Amino acid sequence: MKMKYEQLYQNSNKKENNIIKFLQKEIKNRASSPNNKFGLGVYYHIQAVAKNAEILANRYNADVEVVVIAAWLHDIASITDYNLYEEHHIYGAKIAEEILKKFEYNTGKIELIKACIINHRGSINNKRLTKEEQCVADADAISHFDSIPSLLYLAYVNKNMNIDEGKDFVRNKLKRSYNKLSDESKEFYLEKYQNVMEILN
Repeated sequence: MKMKYEQLYQNSNKKENNIIKFLQKEIKNRASSPNNKFGLGVYYHIQAVAKNAEILANRYNADVEVVVIAAWLHDIASITDYNLYEEHHIYGAKIAEEILKKFEYNTGKIELIKACIINHRGSINNKRLTKEEQCVADADAISHFDSIPSLLYLAYVNKNMNIDEGKDFVRNKLKRSYNKLSDESKEFYLEKYQNVMEILN
């Protein structure tokens, strides 16, 4: 059965409803903090990951609630403390467990959420054993296609690239992101990928 955020709120009990609302606010607060070296743009990345994770969870019949919660938490360590960035997938799982235990959340689901966070990074070749883990990893990779203005800003403003260099930088970044997807998600997002790459030609 397909579920959206609004349905999650209506269909879940108050505790689960409160967790998602809390996470949305908490992630925005941490992303807005001067301690966050990535800027507020990382909040919109995480928001895009949650949106795409929800879509994929419905498509692959994964646990939507687990996937959405894991998506909101997947980068929490790196936005909390930049020193944790290199292993933010490991520290993020620990932070997630601490937060979810305070809500007395289901322990089995906590373990699944932790696995999603530990295995979300495309740059680390961890085996993903569940549909939920794959949904979060794929959502993280495809989210770059929802933040092309930020990538262009990074290329032209932060990196001071010329037109061709910036275009190549963004194209290569998107190509790498697409190649990190599972085969099923590559097929699902193929048209989106082709349309974006055509614009950047």
